[in-house]
Amino acid sequence: MGAYNLVCVSSLALYRRYRPESFAEVIGQEHVTDPLQQALRNNRVNHAYLFSGPRGCGKTTSARILARCLNCEQGPTPTPCGECQSCQDLARNGPGSIDVIEIDAASHGGVDDARELREKAFFGPAGSRYKIYIIDEAHMVTSAGFNALLKVVEEPPEHLKFIFATTEPEKVIGTIRSRTHHYPFRLVPPGTLREYLAEVCGKEKIPVDEAVLPLVVRAGAGSVRDSMSVMDQLLAGATDEGVTYAMATSLLGYTDGSLLDAVVESFAAGDGAAAFDVVDHVIEGGNDPRRFVADLLERLRDLVILAAVPDAVEKGLIDAPVEVLERMQAQAGVFGAAELSRAADLVNEGLTEMRGANSPRLQLELICARVLLPATYGDERSVMARLDRLERGVNFSGGGAGPAMGYVPGPEAHGGAAAPPPGMTPQAGGAPHVPPAAQVPPGGGPAAARAAVRGGAGARTGSAAGAGAPGPDAYGVPGAVGGQPAPAVAAPPAPQEAPPAAAAAR
Repeated sequence: MGAYNLVCVSSLALYRRYRPESFAEVIGQEHVTDPLQQALRNNRVNHAYLFSGPRGCGKTTSARILARCLNCEQGPTPTPCGECQSCQDLARNGPGSIDVIEIDAASHGGVDDARELREKAFFGPAGSRYKIYIIDEAHMVTSAGFNALLKVVEEPPEHLKFIFATTEPEKVIGTIRSRTHHYPFRLVPPGTLREYLAEVCGKEKIPVDEAVLPLVVRAGAGSVRDSMSVMDQLLAGATDEGVTYAMATSLLGYTDGSLLDAVVESFAAGDGAAAFDVVDHVIEGGNDPRRFVADLLERLRDLVILAAVPDAVEKGLIDAPVEVLERMQAQAGVFGAAELSRAADLVNEGLTEMRGANSPRLQLELICARVLLPATYGDERSVMARLDRLERGVNFSGGGAGPAMGYVPGPEAHGGAAAPPPGMTPQAGGAPHVPPAAQVPPGGGPAAARAAVRGGAGARTGSAAGAGAPGPDAYGVPGAVGGQPAPAVAAPPAPQEAPPAAAAAR
């Protein structure tokens, strides 16, 4: 008999095995459990309640706990004794109570079911203080069914209590809603859910990699039941080493963190070969390109938050293991703010375009190309991204300009001689001489980078105009007027050398 009970308990789903038995065990719903416990202490219990909220957040469980509190021999009390017959019947693995009736409105929501309930409701409880009806999925009750219940819900006998649980409270007719105390449940915060899952894994005595818990929390999306179901699946397939990160990513379909690190670092360095190598690994590994792009967007979201809020980890805006946070902080430091924001926007747009696409790999490669080649686009985001690269690639400490990230070599880098631009005179060795006016101004900063990019053209303009009004490039976009790129202006031809006769005449 003992072995049989052991088998039965082990076959129970994890969320049933750890279902809360008191309000103190319910996590993430203090805004609901605290007022309910206070109402029980003050003996101000209403005759009808409406619990609403997302699936798996504790509505039906809280309804059972409330019924247990009301029918406890020591009650009504916020803390059931757990020893009386009513508490044992309504315990986690108890047989249930004849005076606490649970009805699934999805299959018993018609007017005939409501009339049958109304006729039975006036009979007193068999052995408890109250007769309690828990109507789950209450939004599935038809309008005729609600109207049939209206009178008994409005003026019930002393022994009768109603608890409605629903995920769509707006579908419960207003005449019923107005006669209940409405308690809205909400999704559980990731930090709270992660601590709870770690506690459950400790009770199960199965080692679980720390990096697995954020994946389970993400898969559960704030629902305790969904998260427990995912964790139950992972624990069921655990090996002697426990639940590893590789096992969780492959089973849940998430992208391995090393691939995300590689593609983000290739974007920051402008390394197209490394980025497309990651794409090959994603496809060859059998991963879904859409899932990869969704995971990449979440990683870029974390980097944007780290760049905008330096203490995001302390504020709980990002939930990840310590080593992952350190890598993300380093990646956010390498990326510029404008380039990081542009990459997140492009990936988000690409993810939208991938829905229903026939060739997701092609869409993924186009996303990488758009992020890596800002020079091919003339919009404001791309211009700011190019300036961001240049500013991060120029050394301002000594007042001189160094090679910028994303620099494209000119003809002289391939063995050819290039004509010097206007304002520069060729020197020995083929290197043009930059006039003093075209040097990077002291002090550094974005203006220095833009002056270095424009070279002598901006310097000549500045020397001719003196200390006049600043041009449009002083406001962040080089050569832009009214937020639009200025048209390209051809450089004037170099003056030809005068003939000897004219020189002698002069």
